[in-house]
Amino acid sequence: MRILLEISLFFKRRLLETVRQTAWVVSDLMTPLLYIALFSPLLKNLSSPPLSTAAALDSFVPGILTLLAFNSGMGAGWSVVQDLQSGVIERLRVSPASRFSILMGQVLTDITAFLAQAAVVLIICACFGFNVHIGGLAVLLVLLCALTASVSAWSGSLGLILKQVGSLAAVVTSLQLPLMLLSGVLLPISLGPGWLRVLAHLNPLYYTVEASRTLSTGAVSGAETLLAFAVILPLAALTLWWATGVYCKAVA
Repeated sequence: MRILLEISLFFKRRLLETVRQTAWVVSDLMTPLLYIALFSPLLKNLSSPPLSTAAALDSFVPGILTLLAFNSGMGAGWSVVQDLQSGVIERLRVSPASRFSILMGQVLTDITAFLAQAAVVLIICACFGFNVHIGGLAVLLVLLCALTASVSAWSGSLGLILKQVGSLAAVVTSLQLPLMLLSGVLLPISLGPGWLRVLAHLNPLYYTVEASRTLSTGAVSGAETLLAFAVILPLAALTLWWATGVYCKAVA
């Protein structure tokens, strides 16, 4: 089909651009590894007796995978702004390619970047005792790919709307921190007061973190998993539909 060919072409273009930016690739990979190396040891003393390294990783790594999926999609807006400033979008206006294909080229690149980083994190953590349950992790990666797709489509569309790096950075950074803190990535939300737990339920990331901790144990049919898919899949579909409309208007 023509649309699949178009998507593959835009995907290859974005992927080559990403691979060539070695500094960003290393930086994106180092961030979760630093969280694991410098923060997960603090979790050992949250219980009595203290947790082992493997138990701390079992609790912390699933949240880090969610953070990876979220951050992998967030960078799409900067790529789109760069295309606007370099004239790529202007050239695409006369292209017969589907605007959905242009969008999906970026989305698939971000998903690929997430999967590559997740694989490195899982391999390193497995060497230090993290329990790898293949079935649960496979379902988890599907869920997190949907999250990355949603965030990537939103970020790329925001770049087309705002058209400036400064404006985009202001919006992204103002949302990124509260979403991360209210998701329970660093510490379980159950440790917080009631008002914080209520706010967390308004955050889609919270459901993915809760499901990730369940899935990482190998349980694939828990209530947390079903709820996370019920939240993330419709959100991804709605975001992709909205983003396609934004691309159609901006690249008209």
